[in-house]
Order: sequence, then C-alpha cells, then structure tokens
Amino acid sequence: MTRSTPRRTLTGVARWLRTERIGVGHGRLARRYLGFALLFGLWGGLDALLLRTALVTPGLDRWGAETYAAFFTTHGLTMLFLFALPAIWGVAYAAVPSLIGADRTAFPALATAAFWSQVLAALAIRAGTIGGVLGVGGLEPVAVGWTLYTPLSALSANPAIDALLVGLLLVAVGTALTGVDLVVTIVRRRRVPWRDVDTFTWTVLTAAAMAAVAFPVLALAASLLLADRALGTGFVAAGGGPQRWQHLFWFFAHPLVYILVLPPMGIVSHVLPRFAGRRLFGRHSAVYSTVAIGVISFVVWGHHLFVASTGPSTRMAFMVLTLAVAVPSSAKLCSWLGTLWGGSIRYPAPMLAVVAAVGFFVVGGVTGVFLAVSPINVQYNGTYYVVAHFHLLLAGFVALALVAGVYYWFPLLTGRQYDPDLARLHVRLTIVGIAVAFGSLLLVGLAGQPRRVATYASAYAPLHQLATVGAYVIAVGQLVFLANLARSLRRGDPAPDDPWDLADAPAHAREWNRR
Repeated sequence: MTRSTPRRTLTGVARWLRTERIGVGHGRLARRYLGFALLFGLWGGLDALLLRTALVTPGLDRWGAETYAAFFTTHGLTMLFLFALPAIWGVAYAAVPSLIGADRTAFPALATAAFWSQVLAALAIRAGTIGGVLGVGGLEPVAVGWTLYTPLSALSANPAIDALLVGLLLVAVGTALTGVDLVVTIVRRRRVPWRDVDTFTWTVLTAAAMAAVAFPVLALAASLLLADRALGTGFVAAGGGPQRWQHLFWFFAHPLVYILVLPPMGIVSHVLPRFAGRRLFGRHSAVYSTVAIGVISFVVWGHHLFVASTGPSTRMAFMVLTLAVAVPSSAKLCSWLGTLWGGSIRYPAPMLAVVAAVGFFVVGGVTGVFLAVSPINVQYNGTYYVVAHFHLLLAGFVALALVAGVYYWFPLLTGRQYDPDLARLHVRLTIVGIAVAFGSLLLVGLAGQPRRVATYASAYAPLHQLATVGAYVIAVGQLVFLANLARSLRRGDPAPDDPWDLADAPAHAREWNRR
C-alpha cells in the first residue's frame, strides 16, 4: 500500500497536467479567474488601506515617502492588472457561453494557458513586495508609480522593476490570447442569431477585440523599457524617450479603461431589466454605443499629455475626440434610465449594486468630461480630482457592476444560493464607503491638493480622515462578502432552475435555461 501511494500521486499529477494541456471548461476557468481576482483584490485593497492609514495625518508619521510610493505603485498595478481584468474575464467565461448557446469556448487550451500566464505575471509584478517581505537582498518594492514614467523607471537600480516588466509582458500576452479566445467563441460558436445576441455579450466581444489590439502595445512598451534597462539602449529613457513612453503607455492604457468599463456596462444592461420588470429600453442603441466606444477609445489618449509639450492644435483635436466618447456613454445612461422608468422594480442584492453603479457612473462620468477640456485638465491633472474621478468610475461603477454580476450569476457558477441579507449588507456598506471616501477626495482635489505625495497641508486633514473612514467601511463590507461567500460555498441551499423568478418576465433569461 505504501508503494502504490506515490504511483497514485504521480498518476493524479499526470492527469492534471493532461487536463491543463487540453484545456479546462469555461465554468472552471471562470471560477479560477474570479478566485484569482478575489485574492489580488484583497491584496491590492490592503495596499490602499495602508495608504489611507498613512494619510490620516499630514506628516510622515508612519513610514517614509519611499514606502508610500511603493504602496501607491503596487496598489495601482494590482487593482488594474491582477483584480479588475481577471474579474471581468471570469464573469465573461461564466456567462457568455450560456448566453450564446455554446457548450465550450473556441480554444480551451489557449484560454487555460492564458490563465496560467496571469499567475506567473502576478508573481513577477509583486516580486518586489515578496522580496521585501522575505528579505531577499536587493529586491525591494517598486516605488516609481504605476505608470512607470521614464527616466525614473529606466534609471532605478531595483531589479524588481525588471521582474515587473516581465510580468507586464506576460499580462499582455495572456490578455491578448484571452481576447482572441472570446472573440472567436462569440463569432464562431454561438447558436443564436446576431439579432438575438444580448448586450452583455456584445460588450465582452468589443472589449475582447480591443484587448487583442491594445495589449500588444503594452508588450512593445515594456520590451523597449526592458531593453533600455538591460542593454543600455535609449528607446524611452533618453532624448525624447520619456514622451515616447507616455504616448505608448496611454495609447494602451486609455483603451484599457474602456476594456474595464464596457463589460460592466453590459452587466448593468443585462441585470437591470430583469429586476425592473421590463425589456431593455433602446437595445439597439446600447449595442451601437458599445461599438462606438470601442472605436473612439483608441483616439483619445492625448488628453493625458495636455500638461506635456503638446501644441494648441493637438490639444484641441484630442479635446474634441475625448468629448465625443461621452456621447455613446450618455446613450447607455439614457437606456438604463428609460428601462427603470415605469418599471416594476425589485431590489435584491444585484439590483442594489446595479442602481448604485449607475449613480456613480453619472458622477464619475461628469467629472471626466471636465477633464477632457484642456484648460481644466491642465489645472486639475496633478490633483486629487483625478484620483476621485478615476475611483468613482473604477470602484463606484466597475467594481459594483462586477459585484452585481457575481451575485446574479452566482447560482449559475456554483449551483448554490447565498444569504440575501448578508449580500445586501455588503452592497450597502460598499456604496457608503465609496461615496464617503471618494467624495471627500473629490473635494480635496477641487481645493487643488496635489496627488501622489505622502504629505499635505494640515487644512486638508479632516477630509483625508473622512476618506480613510470611508476606506475602512469598504473593507468591512468586503469582510461581510467573504463571510457570505464561505458560508454559501459550504452550506448554501441548492439553487433552483429559475433562481430569480424570471420565467415569466419580459426580459429573457437564456442562461438559466441551460442549467
């Protein structure tokens, strides 16, 4: 018996390796992505809590400016690349195949390999933090900002920056492959006609196509910076290189924002009608606006360079283009409000999260429109106004829409139900925390306080303390979510075939027909 145990272990490992080689099913892949996103969302959220704790007082009372910059850097990179993106792909793999009638994705092996590339990327991106905790000599947390602006990122001697760049290369490759898999799955494996494809699937299709185009640019930028650091070249470190880096980075990063925003828009368009008791108002305009956002998002990166050496005519062109992207976004808002008007509305946890997400979308979107105007951008670009705008969209809209999607499709993913009271408590705490935290920072930004610095004038202390209270309220909300998740996975009641009572609702519920 003792001799057969290693053989059984080896057989199990070989079976697992074979499964990974041929690819896993989309349901398992969705659970992996969502679990991965949850882990790194908690890690990135801890970075944010430590940042906010440091900012309770105006001076450097807890740690130095370099440590603050390290938390600032890792928080941004983690939340964008290791939380938001994997969470979006997880929700997409959970729902899209069922919505289009596909039994599997187009390239399961490719999708599985793409996921594992994200795991390796996570280790590389957080190598500095891991090295600092373990005491690895010379390996320290990266403290150059999440945008990796040169020449600082090129001249720093910290080898963790090289590991970070390798991690970004892996993210770029894995995300581009994921985009290809989802595009081909929707185009070639759907069993429903195009006219019946739901709005969430349209947003995933557009975002996946954008990822396949945008992330190779990230790979190019990371490769050039890596070459400058390792080989002494001058692609982005010398001469006009720093501005070249900004163009490359933002040509990728601004479409990234819409890659992160479009699928949550699709979640809102999918979930909201089901609990409003109506079909989605202006469905065709919702689809057309999705495609329009995907196209226009590639030509607006220049507004990030208004404070750089851009001429008046260039600023004017990018200002007009940036304002133009607000038009299809406004069409989506009209679609959501039109659906709510006169509806028979129910408020389970997914609907609470969706309605709050729409509210934060309005505030985050309006503050973004002001930043599109060149004179206002120059005035507020370096202040907390940008921090508040960005987080009202990313935390207020994207994260809450993802929460709504996870709650709505939880029975589809797990076959179980969760505690609805705990779910509503989680959503309410998160809403209050986001409003308090980033509403306070919006006021700080309007007052002109610079961002990305560890100290500030004492007059801003009350608002910073209020923002920190909001951050801790958000954290308490996530603890409620974790408790509900653990309880539901262990002892949750089996989910019925129609968990949301949508069989006779005006909005179709195709995904539940395949359970």
